[in-house]
Amino acid sequence: MLHTIIQGFSPFKLRNFRLYISGQAVSLIGTWLQATAQSWVVWELSQSEAALGIVSMLGALPSLLLGPWAGVLADRANRRRLLIATQVGMMLLAFILAGLTQSGMVRLWHVYLLSLCLGTLNTIDFPTQQTLLGDLAGRGEARKAINLNAMFFQASRMIGPALAGWVIAAVGASTAFWLNGISFLAVIASLVAIRFQQAERPPQNSTIWADFAEGLRFLRGQPRLQDLFILSIIITMLGFSILNMMAAIADKMMGGDASTLGTLMAASGGGAFTTALIILPLAQSRKHIGRIMALVVVWMGCWYIVLSFAHWLPLAMLSLFAFSLGAPLVVAMSLGLIQVLVPFEMRARLVGLFNMVSFGLQPFSFLLVGASAERFGLEKVILVNGSLLVLGGMAMLLLRRGLRQWEVHEAAAPPAPASH
Repeated sequence: MLHTIIQGFSPFKLRNFRLYISGQAVSLIGTWLQATAQSWVVWELSQSEAALGIVSMLGALPSLLLGPWAGVLADRANRRRLLIATQVGMMLLAFILAGLTQSGMVRLWHVYLLSLCLGTLNTIDFPTQQTLLGDLAGRGEARKAINLNAMFFQASRMIGPALAGWVIAAVGASTAFWLNGISFLAVIASLVAIRFQQAERPPQNSTIWADFAEGLRFLRGQPRLQDLFILSIIITMLGFSILNMMAAIADKMMGGDASTLGTLMAASGGGAFTTALIILPLAQSRKHIGRIMALVVVWMGCWYIVLSFAHWLPLAMLSLFAFSLGAPLVVAMSLGLIQVLVPFEMRARLVGLFNMVSFGLQPFSFLLVGASAERFGLEKVILVNGSLLVLGGMAMLLLRRGLRQWEVHEAAAPPAPASH
């Protein structure tokens, strides 16, 4: 077991990957600082679950509208330069929100607009970043590289929210936004420092929509990739929509404040980090990956059911920790499998499509969950979502026989790119 976990760190042997992931680690802590602080600012301005749903919806909406374009752009463009541009844009948005909050001028519509702009940049950033990880590590190490990125992402979910709770309580939410803006300098510096030769596609005469249609045709003939998309849709629609209600859970269900919000989000991040560090490498070495992923969805639903009855902070923390053991396993494994099961020149297109149909559908669930929580109560909505997760996972196991029997056999991969 220990050998399997250690082997998962092999991409660190590559200089370019080390540089990029180090900058990314710093930036991700800032990202979660802002996410936590923004959620609390929206809650203080509105005291409304619907408002939390709207701001999350606006952040996710570009994934649905721009997903096809973003994936094709990442396949065609110089990915390093494109990522530098998106990171600079995100940094400026963080500074704008920091200035508005510090001056006391921030209004709900400001947060809505900035969330939409940030979501647009994230839509371009996501397939570009995921594909760059494969570029830096090489196809043979791509799944490990994505797992390591997921590990740092989840570690930041522990550190960022806990730090945000303290920062908000001590010096105010604006400081969290300023710190996030500064943190982008680390990943921008790493992108400037890396040196590698991106494999260029031959000149294309096709349009963006023709390239996107080609990706759809490929997906149509791949039932196991379709299963990965469906499982991720179930997770993002039913699971992540509740996580965006965390400020309301901290206040209404726990009777807490911003530090309670940070504690709950850190507990969730702790579960996800545990999976990224230990469970994910072990799961990928097992047979019948599809069966494991479907059972994980059932597991997550059971813990949401427990959370719906939790009005004691330690039980809520345990529920969120256990629930979050599952989400990175499904999402990170899906992204890693796309890297090795899809033709090299189509990777970003399929990652963009994955982002569009899974995360891009979240706006509808965010609005539905926010409105339902105000009408019927947050606890009931969590209970319903948990029950639907259990049913969704069981349905995949019972109705998708091929998923139950699926074993991944990766094609021979080209050698990793040389470090300079």
